[in-house]
Amino acid sequence: MMHLSTSVSIRLSKLLIAVIAVAMTLVSARPVVRQIRSTHEFDRLMKKHATQTGLPVVVDFYSDGCGPCRMIAPIFKKLAKEMEGKAVFVKVDTNAMHELSSRYSVRSLPTFKFFLGGKKVHEFSGAGEGQLRQFTQQIIQKAEHDNVLISKETLIEYYALKDPSKSAEDVVKVYQKCVDQVKDANPEKLCVGGVAANLARSLKKKYGDYPEVQKRFVPEETEEKKSSDGASGGGADGGSAGRDTRQQRQNKSSNGKPDQPNLHLATKEQLMAALEKIIDAERDAEEENAEDDGEDAESAHSWSPSQFPERVTIIGSGPAGLSAAIYAGRAGLRPVVVAPPMGGQLQGKGVDVENYPGLFNVTGPAVVAMMRAQAVEFGAVFEAETVVGIDIDKRPFRVRTNSSTIDTHAIIVATGAESNWLNVPGEYELRGGGVSSCATCDGHMYRGKHVLVVGGGDAAMEDALVLARTSESVTLIHRRDSFRASKILAQRVIEHPSINIRWNTVLVEVLGKVSDAEAAHDGEEVDLDTPVKKVVSGALLKDVYTDEITRVDAHAVFVAIGHTPSTSFLEGLVEFNPNHPGYVLTRESSTRTSVPGIFACGDVSDSIYRQAITSAGSGAAAALDAERWLSEEGLGNEEAEFEAELLADLIADGGERRSGDEYNVYDDAGGRMTGMKESIAAEL
Repeated sequence: MMHLSTSVSIRLSKLLIAVIAVAMTLVSARPVVRQIRSTHEFDRLMKKHATQTGLPVVVDFYSDGCGPCRMIAPIFKKLAKEMEGKAVFVKVDTNAMHELSSRYSVRSLPTFKFFLGGKKVHEFSGAGEGQLRQFTQQIIQKAEHDNVLISKETLIEYYALKDPSKSAEDVVKVYQKCVDQVKDANPEKLCVGGVAANLARSLKKKYGDYPEVQKRFVPEETEEKKSSDGASGGGADGGSAGRDTRQQRQNKSSNGKPDQPNLHLATKEQLMAALEKIIDAERDAEEENAEDDGEDAESAHSWSPSQFPERVTIIGSGPAGLSAAIYAGRAGLRPVVVAPPMGGQLQGKGVDVENYPGLFNVTGPAVVAMMRAQAVEFGAVFEAETVVGIDIDKRPFRVRTNSSTIDTHAIIVATGAESNWLNVPGEYELRGGGVSSCATCDGHMYRGKHVLVVGGGDAAMEDALVLARTSESVTLIHRRDSFRASKILAQRVIEHPSINIRWNTVLVEVLGKVSDAEAAHDGEEVDLDTPVKKVVSGALLKDVYTDEITRVDAHAVFVAIGHTPSTSFLEGLVEFNPNHPGYVLTRESSTRTSVPGIFACGDVSDSIYRQAITSAGSGAAAALDAERWLSEEGLGNEEAEFEAELLADLIADGGERRSGDEYNVYDDAGGRMTGMKESIAAEL
């Protein structure tokens, strides 16, 4: 029986060895941006780069339902490619990784955190490319500055040369003091990092010369160039090219290759662990391939400059803009949709879309995705940029974005609206620390906590219902004694057991405190240039009749008091509705504006209904109006017309030639007919 068990174990080990050997030949490099699937995986990655590579780790905490998260995602990946080998980039889905979100006090999305040596160095919230690049470059510079090692032997030799009066014991004490001051992970108990760099500078200042310093971490590429196998430096736990520590370099074998574990001597548990890492690496490689395929598909529908003006350019990609793109595409106008990949307010709608005919049990992001796919099907192309202005002084119009310029005959404005804010003390300072205008984006981070919602319209009702799914309690603050929201939504809120309503009340101040995560670092060395992170702790409420002020405790405040049209780039160009500031004035029951060739649809011109379905309808109307206007002005497909004229000229030129002037290739061959078919030779 024992012999049988041993035989089975041996066969299993051999099978695992064979599987690992095959898998190792199939595993490609890890994706540029690694998707974290578990807390254990995250901790393992942080430990690896703190102790083995020295690379900084940039973490993107995101959610699929967050519009700004979708907007910054391609920028994050682009930056990861640019900084490959210098930093590790990972993404954490806050909907799935609740423990990590709670551990690092993520209260707004997207949030970026920067780690070095296993410790957080900096963080910020929001989709700011400038901040992301700035902090990434800073932490890379810090990692390179701290990549220093001073050995005990080197220090003893240095003092023997510069200050012979110091004994070896005194030098060892200096060295040990350096080791004790190292705050980062330092399992080998070496004088390393910023402490070692500071020691070297101090010695230079005192004795006029630096001690010999080494790099604590050396990129594996350097070692690979010395070896003949060209092994990948990816490693099972790393997202970028790794580095070797001093101890690992000492473990290199004489032929320049790192010592490899002997699979035939490994236990079954070790083999299973190795196989798990390889499977993990293969999964990451598949993710990278899937991302590349997605990029290829996206780039196939991206706008590229042309020497001819576009016929229709649509600014905005919500229901109005995408409906206009569908109608314009079906009319053969090949519209260009210019907008960040956020999808408008519908993209952040957390509850199911119930009031759009034909759609049931489907979320806002899913509706936007289907609209976009339909627009692409009919020939629409996309420019994922933000419009900063348009020039209408001459024709064609010129649309300017952050990085491109588009000449176009007609413009459809469908930029939607932006959230309004209360403008009370503490609101701006605590954005990203608990103050938000998107319950769908940030609500799940307050699972089991008390939150406040301010407002009385449909947006406030939807936010309260979304938050009530996960929060312990929701307090809805409204300045009147009745809601202006639709009856069905208002009734659901009133009857919900987890929602408490404060009628005739306004919020006058948002209160904050130092976050628990920051307080936990008391006593540790901190960067004085990094601002202390504060989070929401409550709010002050005032009764509109009695002026009585009361304090309520809360972990977050969600502001849902309406929206203002995103039309600032049109100021001074088109007429606005005098009765509704910010809304573009349209003429004669159409989408035409005061400027011929510019059309407005959706929330930029609708001050009454402001619904997804009405926005979609006005988007379709804008495309029809633009098509008619182009026909009236005689503005067609100039590129196709140019090609047709060119072809006609070529045909006409060919018909005018005399038969005697025609070119005969056989004349150039000297009349040689050898090898030709007799029938062809006879004709010639």
